[in-house]
Amino acid sequence: MALRLNAGDAGFPTAFAALVDARRESDPDVSRDVAAILAAVRSGGDAALADYTRRFDRHDPDATGWTVSAAERRAALDGLAPELRRALDLAAERITVYHEAQRPADSDRIDASGVRLGARWRAVDAAGLYVPGGRAAYPSSLLMNAIPARVAGVRRLAMVTPTPGGAINPLVLAAAEIAGMDEIWRVGGAQAVAALAYGTGRIAPVDVIVGPGNAWVAEAKRQLFGVVGIDMVAGPSEIVVVADGANDPDWIAADLLSQAEHDPTSQSILFTDDAGFADAVVMAVERQLGALATEATARASWDANGAVILLGALIDAAPLIDRLAPEHLELAVADPDPLFNAVRHAGSIFIGRHTPEAVGDYVGGPNHVLPTGRRARFSSGLSVLDFMKRTSFLACDAASIARIGPAAVALAEAEGLPAHARSVAERLA
Repeated sequence: MALRLNAGDAGFPTAFAALVDARRESDPDVSRDVAAILAAVRSGGDAALADYTRRFDRHDPDATGWTVSAAERRAALDGLAPELRRALDLAAERITVYHEAQRPADSDRIDASGVRLGARWRAVDAAGLYVPGGRAAYPSSLLMNAIPARVAGVRRLAMVTPTPGGAINPLVLAAAEIAGMDEIWRVGGAQAVAALAYGTGRIAPVDVIVGPGNAWVAEAKRQLFGVVGIDMVAGPSEIVVVADGANDPDWIAADLLSQAEHDPTSQSILFTDDAGFADAVVMAVERQLGALATEATARASWDANGAVILLGALIDAAPLIDRLAPEHLELAVADPDPLFNAVRHAGSIFIGRHTPEAVGDYVGGPNHVLPTGRRARFSSGLSVLDFMKRTSFLACDAASIARIGPAAVALAEAEGLPAHARSVAERLA
């Protein structure tokens, strides 16, 4: 049964602090195993990658093929039901339009001292996209990771995906074709992340690796950060819903379960100022659980990590939300703007009764790759900027260096760096 808390109770501060600080992320001792896999692929290249693929994915890439051909991708797209094809196309269009607005502008100006200065933005040369296989095969995540890279101007986009027994989800292939993937490699796990980072005989290295995965994939990305850029090390999904009593309890129950069904370690939290409504939502959750194909996962999540919190006033939720810094925040209230303006920390916010988080997972437009585990306090969701880097530039002429150079000389001498000082002073003579 989900945790029930009342903000008016004397023990609430302690109980809420425990909720905030609870660790839900899977914490198996995988670090040593992942380090060994990374080292093996770095030294052994394709041979090590093939060996791990045979062991973990039960297929031999030398026999079944290392890549997915363009013809296979096109066939998967052409074989989609028309309704599903239209849905993927709509999602891709809306994701593209939203992310095109994120492209940063270069700057180039001359300041009051006559110095030319500014910055220019350029995409990385190559990006790698990890796409889970098997049960967790999500074409929506593929679009969310690939399209910002394309919008940024990345020249080469390489995808890796495990294909257990040699099989691959055709819907994922169709999404890859829509996203314009350049390469699809039939390898997965930490070994595939290592291949993207270091390169092998067949796979050229990339500059940035993005995409979700299991604990081994996440740990591989964490260990390889610095060799390559990464999007984030993501944990279990989260949703916080703030709802008043005017909502349909079934709507809110469905919203809470939309995240609970991801994983037993996911978390769904309801804030409300109406005790009767809270009871109705809890009953609706129980009714809906029995009808879900994902009942076992969703029930484990709701029972272990779910929470219903009763407040004196809905605006009181704002500081509590900031402490949770949730991945997803729904504001299903009559007047959401005061709460929207008051909340500082959330990965993505869904405003109003008719904006369920799930619509953002697919066709809303903003990216659904978001910080979890309270990381929204200091980080943001995936964007075009994750595939770009900024290069600053500076240009002085004789007049402008004469104006600002003496100060540089003084500072260099004060720091005990005479060569720095002389480098500037020589131009002031």
